[in-house]
Amino acid sequence: MESEDRQTRESNLRLLFEALVVGLVAGIVVGSFRWLIGQTLAMWQKGYQAAHANPALLWLLAGVVLASVIVAGFLVKQQPHAGGSGIPEVELQLQGKLQLAWWPVFWRKFIGGVLSIGSGLFLGREGPSIQLGSTVGQGVAQGFKASKSDSRVLLATGAASGLSAAFGAPLGGAMFIVEEVFHNFSPRVWLNALAGAIMANFVVSNVFGQTPVLAIDYKHSFPILQYWQLLLLGAFLGLISRFYQWGLLNFSHIYQKIPVLPRWLHGIFPAFILVPVMYYFPGYVGGGNNLILSLNQIHTVNVLVLIFLLRISFSIVSYDSGLPGGIFLPILTMGALLGAVYGQFMVDLGLLDQKLVVNLIIFSMAGLFSAIVRSPFTAIMLIAEMVGSLLHLMPLAVVSVAAYVVNDLLGGLPIYESLAGRMQTKEDNDYVGEADQLTVSIYEGSRLADHQVKEIAWPDCTLVRVIHRGQKDIIPNGNTKLLAGDLLVLEIDENQRGLVYDKIASLQEAKE
Repeated sequence: MESEDRQTRESNLRLLFEALVVGLVAGIVVGSFRWLIGQTLAMWQKGYQAAHANPALLWLLAGVVLASVIVAGFLVKQQPHAGGSGIPEVELQLQGKLQLAWWPVFWRKFIGGVLSIGSGLFLGREGPSIQLGSTVGQGVAQGFKASKSDSRVLLATGAASGLSAAFGAPLGGAMFIVEEVFHNFSPRVWLNALAGAIMANFVVSNVFGQTPVLAIDYKHSFPILQYWQLLLLGAFLGLISRFYQWGLLNFSHIYQKIPVLPRWLHGIFPAFILVPVMYYFPGYVGGGNNLILSLNQIHTVNVLVLIFLLRISFSIVSYDSGLPGGIFLPILTMGALLGAVYGQFMVDLGLLDQKLVVNLIIFSMAGLFSAIVRSPFTAIMLIAEMVGSLLHLMPLAVVSVAAYVVNDLLGGLPIYESLAGRMQTKEDNDYVGEADQLTVSIYEGSRLADHQVKEIAWPDCTLVRVIHRGQKDIIPNGNTKLLAGDLLVLEIDENQRGLVYDKIASLQEAKE
């Protein structure tokens, strides 16, 4: 037993070291990705500014942006999973429903992301950063010849590191992977994901500094007697979030009905829209972080509404074109705009002090993200880190939960899970069929809880190998009772991993 404990500790330390390597490399990769996008966008903005003095230059810029999206689209044609956000792919990989070679996705995502996001399209760098990090995790796992179980942990670690490097938010990065992507609070997952995220953040902090990404200056706490405003704001965000989910999932059907252009050239349409938007409104393009920082200076509701309508429509058009780029930061930007709209409207009615509008801008970012992505804990932690203050945790939580509940009542589903569901193909599930492991947490209220192992209709080719209960490891038999909080290690057939994952998820549903 002592020998086994020592081997386990050595294995855990080795995995932690590999996670730190993942974080280091992901920090370098995503930091470079982030820097190149910033430099490219700045170059485009200078070009459009110069076009005001030389109109002929606008035609050249239009031609170059068109060429950029065509090249990015061609890269996606070569490797379809290099398009879009990349987060749905990471989810499917961790569920065992998708296998990807890391290098073909990595370099195409990097180049395509710089071309499409850097051009000013309403796309975010965070989703691609998560996928870039996950491919780094795959590459490091392959280099260290890690086991299948460790390889998935390193993939998740890379994803957390990518988000941490993109936003400067290690806690939010680790929480997002655990809550939304991996759906598993196993210590092996969150500990290594957090270690990698911290390392990645250390790397990018040496390049971009330690100033929070959204260092919004505000000095006043939100009054407790005004909390009814937060409930109204949350309901408002929940309603809009459902509309955005519907639009994002259905606008792609319009692209599919275009008879002339192949799918990989659909990026031409947002490119055409981008040229006049960039020419007349250069401050409103891109992911939106600069726009968020300037919102407190706009005090006209009509102007804020028009900017929001531009952002939400162009975000959907840009993402559904299939170009490399995400919706992470665009969601936060739209949330900030909605907070400004609501806050300024209440100010005009005399129901809110102008100085508190900036608070609502911050709260609304978390609220809209919580509703659309269905990850309230991540939303709260992420915004707290990005803004650089913990003073607003309570109102952040109120708005996030209210928006989440309203979205749920309207039938909303997690957006990344929905996007993953529509991209699965039969080819994605073509596996070798070797032995594998799946780790499952038993939740409070689960139908697995308070039942003996033999009473549960386990999927075929599934064996309960170990139960982690607190600090104890239990080798189960048929009479062993499962409890809420247990962490099960299942031995499965690799070619059944996706099916087993879905079956266990259905068994986890709450008791009636």
